[in-house]
Amino acid sequence: MDLATSAVRRLINNSLFLSLKTHRGSEMEAENQDKPHAIMVPCPLQGHIIPFVHLAIKLASIGFTITFINTQKLHQLITKSSPPNTTQSDIFTEARKSGLDIRYTTISDGFPLSFDRFINSDQFMEGLMLVFPAHVDDLVGKLVHQTPQITCLIADTFFTWPSMISNKYNLVNVSFWTEPALVFTLYYHLDLLKINGHYACHDNREDVIDYIPGVESIQPKDLPSYLQAPDTCVALRMIHKAIFEGVKEADLVICNTVQELEPRTISALQEKQPFYPLGPIFLLSGFTKTAVFTSLWSQSDCTQWLQAKPPGSVLYVSFGSLAFMSREDVVEIAHGLLLSKVSFIWVFRPGILGCDDSEILPVGFEDEIKDRGLIVPWCCQISVISHPTVGGFLTHCGWNSILETIWFNVPMLCYPLFTDQITNRKLVVDDWKIGINLCDRKPIRRDEIAEKIKCLMIGKSANDLRKNMEKIKGKVEDAVSSVGSSEKNFKQFIVDLKVKISQVAR
Repeated sequence: MDLATSAVRRLINNSLFLSLKTHRGSEMEAENQDKPHAIMVPCPLQGHIIPFVHLAIKLASIGFTITFINTQKLHQLITKSSPPNTTQSDIFTEARKSGLDIRYTTISDGFPLSFDRFINSDQFMEGLMLVFPAHVDDLVGKLVHQTPQITCLIADTFFTWPSMISNKYNLVNVSFWTEPALVFTLYYHLDLLKINGHYACHDNREDVIDYIPGVESIQPKDLPSYLQAPDTCVALRMIHKAIFEGVKEADLVICNTVQELEPRTISALQEKQPFYPLGPIFLLSGFTKTAVFTSLWSQSDCTQWLQAKPPGSVLYVSFGSLAFMSREDVVEIAHGLLLSKVSFIWVFRPGILGCDDSEILPVGFEDEIKDRGLIVPWCCQISVISHPTVGGFLTHCGWNSILETIWFNVPMLCYPLFTDQITNRKLVVDDWKIGINLCDRKPIRRDEIAEKIKCLMIGKSANDLRKNMEKIKGKVEDAVSSVGSSEKNFKQFIVDLKVKISQVAR
């Protein structure tokens, strides 16, 4: 072969190599462009962040790119409370190391970092509705040119602005409801409640509510607290109205519940618009006890203390991350725990009174409980309720807590404090019969608390609760199996979402 022929062949081979490389690069670029890219914006409260994080992981695990938007304040709190020696730059650092494309950014919620969002909760919620949207709009405007192109917005249902943002930037609008379908449909039908005198009336009616589609009946006392209060401020009423007028414009609605737990309510909602029960989201995401760290407070390790106790003997007491309690109720609960003689872990969250809560417990309380009780400022709830020595949960009935407790077969003693917790109690106690009321009236009394704790932990009533819990857990296990309703609903949601994305892209 002469030099000229050799040179030509090398030129051809090089051209073929460059052509192949360019072709592969174009394929990769096209594939990246076709990859769904979702912006996710949770309401900046711990109970909302947790399911949003699990959904982000689930979506990223099936090939989505996720841009997760947190507020600067929550990022500060989570970073401050992270375990010692952690090297995470954000909550998804480890997820990215495992190959998930989850991007993370923070924005202002409209308030200075020093502003107390818990004490001034009404003002904070109003700011989230009226000021926060401008910060989101500004950020989304900067993100829309990212690769892959942003195709959908997954925002908390509790926001008023998702339709405006999604329409402005040509995004599919997905509304994520982090509470049960029953609470969703009550807010969804505010107009019916108002027409019938059960909401926004000077003297709300007290007769049974039996006109909400998919809800056989509900007592007015079981409505979310914001719907019960005749003195709810006008601004909050306007916000609730705007939220659920806005959600009716969403392309798709996903809900952190289980089809078999709320079948009639879900079916009625699905007649209104696309509604997908995907819960429990923490199981759908391939849940592990050491998932993404999202705690707003440093966590105490209770494992060693629990290991010294007999199986099923410990009562776990926690009233969540948000609600306040009265000094009188805390004192009565303390005395009730003493009188019950039951071993317990009590999560005594900093600021639970909304003010200085030092020296609130009865004098000598901690000495008297000795090894029988453990008081901690905060802990990893999953680690505690999954421990075999825990046999009951005195709970505020937060929805995440209920779903986690069902999964770990722990009956509940219910003491809801506000908002959806009151309606969640109805599901737990009246519908599913996996818990009992702490009390049916206020104020609560120590002797009644002690008696209810005993009913929860020992005897026939405790056994009945556990049998009912096994049935309910069985429904949840079936739902999250590979052929279960939650998995099927998730797959259908993805199919429908991609169809919507392709329609919007035209």
